[in-house]
Parts: sequence; C-alpha cells; structure tokens
Amino acid sequence: MAARITKKKMPETMYRASRCCRLLGNPTAYLIIRLLGEKRKTPSELAKDLGISMVAVSTTLRHLRNVDFVRYETKGNKKEYWLKDKKMLDVLDSLEKWVDTMREKKE
Repeated sequence: MAARITKKKMPETMYRASRCCRLLGNPTAYLIIRLLGEKRKTPSELAKDLGISMVAVSTTLRHLRNVDFVRYETKGNKKEYWLKDKKMLDVLDSLEKWVDTMREKKE
C-alpha cells in the first residue's frame, strides 16, 4: 500500500474485513461460528451448548447476520442457524495455527 489510507478513505473491502475481525474478537461469536460449522442449531441449542443466556446468543447472532456470516430459516416457531460459508472455518483454523506459531516463538 503505497498511498496513505485514512479511516475516512478506507476501501469498502478493508472496512468490511475490519468489522469481521472486530466480531471475531468476541469469544461468544467465535464459538458460535465453530458450532454452526458443525451443524445447524437453534438459538436455544447454542445457549445450552455454550452455557450462556439466550439474550447473549441472540445479540451475537444478530451481529453475525449483520456481517453476513450466518443465515437462518424459520421452521414452525423456531429459527435454525447455519454458517453461510464454511471457508470461515479455514480462516479460524489458520488464525489458530498462527497463534500457536507466535506462542512457540515466545518460548
């Protein structure tokens, strides 16, 4: 990047990527992505699996929808959520490998 980039002039792709990174910094969102990568789940299943409140799950799912990470389908009175693109799991795997590498370099 030869030109200086300011926040106001940040390209849309970079801005969206930064929003995704911000969301991945939320451990609840991170774990929900991992769980939805395994199979479709309802918010109540996610809350039970994670041992957290429905409010926390619902709020996090809303944020994940806003950045287009998850989709949902209503079946009767329940919503089932799933990961929109399983490539996100590759991103998480790469991040985790990188973190392990960085930890090894410290030791």
